[in-house]
Amino acid sequence: MMLTNMINADSVFLTAEIRDIEHQAAMLPNPPRLMEKAGLAAAQIIRDQLLKHTHHSVLVLAGPGNNGGDAFVVARYLQEWGHAVTVAFTGDRDRVPFDAKQAMQAWLAGGGEISADIPNDQHWDVVIDGLFGIGLDQSKHRPIEGKYREWVDRVNQVPVPIVSLDIPSGLGSDDGCIYGVAVRATITVTFIGLKPGLFTNFGPECCGTVVLCDLDIPLASPPAPHIWLLNKKLAQSLLPPPRCANSHKGTFGNLAILGGATGMVGAALLAGRSALYLGAGRVYLGLLTRLAPPVDFSQPELMLRSPPELFKLKSLDCLVAGPGLGDEPEALSWLDCALSTEWALVLDADALNLIAIHPHLAKKLSQRKAPNILTPHPAEAARLLKTDTHVIQNNRMDAAYRISQQFNCYVVLKGAGSICCFPNGERHINTSGNPGLSTAGTGDVLAGMIGALIAQGLNPDHALLLAVYLHGAAADSLLQHNHGPLGMTASEIIAAARSLLNDWIYQKK
Repeated sequence: MMLTNMINADSVFLTAEIRDIEHQAAMLPNPPRLMEKAGLAAAQIIRDQLLKHTHHSVLVLAGPGNNGGDAFVVARYLQEWGHAVTVAFTGDRDRVPFDAKQAMQAWLAGGGEISADIPNDQHWDVVIDGLFGIGLDQSKHRPIEGKYREWVDRVNQVPVPIVSLDIPSGLGSDDGCIYGVAVRATITVTFIGLKPGLFTNFGPECCGTVVLCDLDIPLASPPAPHIWLLNKKLAQSLLPPPRCANSHKGTFGNLAILGGATGMVGAALLAGRSALYLGAGRVYLGLLTRLAPPVDFSQPELMLRSPPELFKLKSLDCLVAGPGLGDEPEALSWLDCALSTEWALVLDADALNLIAIHPHLAKKLSQRKAPNILTPHPAEAARLLKTDTHVIQNNRMDAAYRISQQFNCYVVLKGAGSICCFPNGERHINTSGNPGLSTAGTGDVLAGMIGALIAQGLNPDHALLLAVYLHGAAADSLLQHNHGPLGMTASEIIAAARSLLNDWIYQKK
């Protein structure tokens, strides 16, 4: 069930927004007992998914805040249902928040005991992490230290399922950063709404399976979400329609790729091939190298041109600039020409680096009326924002937003949980993809995919979201075929993306 008039399963909320929801709930005439509801919901999930029979041994780690209170409620229910529960809690019991103290007292009143440390001589079937949740103070960047760090390190070595309450302890709920150390959960039961940190940065490798318990809070004026998950359901809602019989190549748009300097022709070819495979009617490649091949013998449908010839074309729908563009004066000149056109632009790789170091290009970009889509990885994002990669990764949500606002563009900040941001501030966190994408050329493939969808008439926001999800989904589809992510190539992703897109449009899957 979802929050009344507020949340669907795809909405994502920052910590401050979750706190606002909790505050509004507390002001209701009959405020819900959120801690009790959260603890019961989590206990039911743990019982149903991990504790099929009674007499299991469960270790519960309870922290000093409200996340610890949730843990005490979970412990109480699991013990009532016949399991042997050990609760480890360290800290001052008198300084525990009011609701958490009541949960602790209810645990003790029911015959439960509290251990000051994790016992050394016991075997556990399940470990429950209720140390910090979203209570970790991310604003001060304080890492988990001392006894808590020792506990996290220890349970991460235990070969049994770990269930984190709300978010794995040590993981930033807004940024997905690890503060010192983080629990590596098998399941994360998150409350009220989804959080960005579950899905970006280190979130995907710390959270395991994410289960949302919204707690059924009836609010009259809930905060409007501005962040959503980019998942298969959303991606498939953006698909172009099936093609009619009475169509021709001119029906599906004209796309140009600008790049391919000496030694980097492959980048432009990958972008062009991916655009062709995703259905662009005509694809032109403007190659900067003076040793340009007369034809792409592997894909002769691509039309190879020199940059001057490319810019004489009259009917382009979109231009992708950057794959293998280089940083020579010629590259700078042709990128300036691209920014002077009225075509929709997809800017990747070297185009972004040139914009980062040449203020006149940045100004021209920000003043364009036609749509601009930027596709930086963290290092390119750092150059655009005049900072370093560490700062970008410490707040990916904010970095994507700042780039979008500074350049008046659509942006995808690539990485684990790629973040798509629109000029109006709306953001989406991608849920597809795997480490197989960490190889040369995959960014060029993505840029070509975005350009192809725009050329076929999709709105820039729809083209960006569909391409980003499809790009990751194609990599996911290759995992089983390749027996893992190792050695996955950009060329493989092109063919896999075409297959998936056809399946989705023509409802084969």
